[in-house]
Amino acid sequence: MNLLLDTHALLWWLGDPASLSSRAREAIADPENTVFLSAVVVWEIRIKEAIGRLELPEEFREVLDEQPFVVLPVTVEHAHAVGRLPAIHRDPFDRMLVAQALCERLTIVTRDGSIPSYPVQTLEA
Repeated sequence: MNLLLDTHALLWWLGDPASLSSRAREAIADPENTVFLSAVVVWEIRIKEAIGRLELPEEFREVLDEQPFVVLPVTVEHAHAVGRLPAIHRDPFDRMLVAQALCERLTIVTRDGSIPSYPVQTLEA
């Protein structure tokens, strides 16, 4: 299975794995699965940190770099795909994650109730 972590799923994986569903924890830890980390997730985390809505440990980048995740950049195709999405979700970060998941055929690990309204595979975080 190819997984794409939503922002909260990544933060829980790194700092509070018990917050994730057992199914999500097992899927992320399973070496048979490929776990993708979107640049959008890191962008959202760093913006929230900069405006004071999120506190990160000093070694956040190092801890993140140690994870066996495949980095998923934002492409022009992903940007075009966002434009084709219905206006179900207003959050631009989540809309981009949906677009990436659709383009790359990934399953989003999330607890966001709006994301399953899109034609995308999800796994409850």
